[in-house]
Amino acid sequence: MKPFSTARRARMCAALTATIFVAACGPADTDPGEGGVTVGEARALDEAAEMVEAGRLDPAVVGNAPEQGSVETNHDATNPDPEATPEELAP
Repeated sequence: MKPFSTARRARMCAALTATIFVAACGPADTDPGEGGVTVGEARALDEAAEMVEAGRLDPAVVGNAPEQGSVETNHDATNPDPEATPEELAP
C-alpha cells in the first residue's frame, strides 16, 4: 500500500476538521424553537413530559401539590370574584 502524499493528508485533515466543526453546530438553548418557546425550554418540557409519563415525579414537588379534588383560589381583595365582569363590580 502506497503512503498518502503530504498534500492529500492536508486535504483529508482539513475535511475532517470541517466535518467536526459542522457536526458541533446546532441550535443554542436560546434559539427560538417550535411553539413559541426556546430550544432549551422545549427540551425541558420534553423531559418533564417524559417524567410524568414514566411516573417519575420528584416527591418534594408532588408533596406541594393541592389535594385531588380540592380547589385553590387566588382571590384579590379588590376583586373578590375574579370571573366577575366590570359591570358586576361597579358600585
